[in-house]
Amino acid sequence: MSLSELMIDIPAEHEANVFGQFDTYAKKLERTFHVTLIARDGNTKIVGESAAAQKALRVLTQLLELSRRGNMITEQNVDYAISLVYEDHEEGIVEIDKEMICHTLQGKPVKPKTLGQKKYVDAIKNEMITFGLGPAGTGKTYLAMAMAITSFKQNEVNRIILTRPAIEAGEKLGFLPGDLQSKIDPYLRPLYDALYEIMGADSFIKNSEKGLIEVAPLAYMRGRTLDNAFIILDEAQNTTPAQMKMFLTRIGFGSKVVITGDSTQKDLPAGAVSGLDVAVNVVKDLEGISICTLTSRDVVRHPLVQKIVKAYDDYEKKSAGRTRENSRRKRS
Repeated sequence: MSLSELMIDIPAEHEANVFGQFDTYAKKLERTFHVTLIARDGNTKIVGESAAAQKALRVLTQLLELSRRGNMITEQNVDYAISLVYEDHEEGIVEIDKEMICHTLQGKPVKPKTLGQKKYVDAIKNEMITFGLGPAGTGKTYLAMAMAITSFKQNEVNRIILTRPAIEAGEKLGFLPGDLQSKIDPYLRPLYDALYEIMGADSFIKNSEKGLIEVAPLAYMRGRTLDNAFIILDEAQNTTPAQMKMFLTRIGFGSKVVITGDSTQKDLPAGAVSGLDVAVNVVKDLEGISICTLTSRDVVRHPLVQKIVKAYDDYEKKSAGRTRENSRRKRS
């Protein structure tokens, strides 16, 4: 085993961002690659086995470039940079970071953070209909919303239409008080939250009053033709096949559609078939339609969420395997 000593110049103003609070990120690199990092006077020495030291250098180089671009480096950035380097991907997080969609009201940049998210954003740009499939926390709805608002502000579309099935998440809520809008607002709250963060409440209300931004339950889409609009169908796993067919046949000229959903989180009655599952199989070979599948690796919430999603995936695979084995034994 040959030891190497590699050097990287990390200016003092970027050191805390790259190494993390209390050198958390630096220690993670040391544990992951079995190297030692020695920082002194703006220079960082990487000591370790040659191949491992090269990988640690690649990660540090990418984190430094992110910091130079004004990004606040997160644990998710570090974990994803490490995984890409481990798998020898040609693209790193620096290339992913080049894709700027827009800024939030507070000036925070909205951009893809993983390869899966970058492919998803590229598909939305290039295709008329995009299916964004994947677990919670992968940015399916948020990125679609950012793309919709950007298209609206650039006059690529005349209006934004946001819709989702109004169905309870495993609970019977009974009769809700208030008028019709008050009854459906709780189901559409996640869409409002993203709108307010990116566009601002005042701008949303003004455009909503003009009819340029519409947030409505899926049931209200029947009988309409939606031209020159950016349409987002959220929580599509809770549609029925009939609802999904109805929605897909509403699309008019000049429109762009994003359909998001997570097939593992259905709130439909037991035994009911999801319209999302049917639609993906029906339209998967049609030109102008892209199906992007995000995974637990694309989760950009707290790192624990990524671990929870992965744990559930593993558990469900084991349960499915046991079910098949029991069925096989009964037949034999």
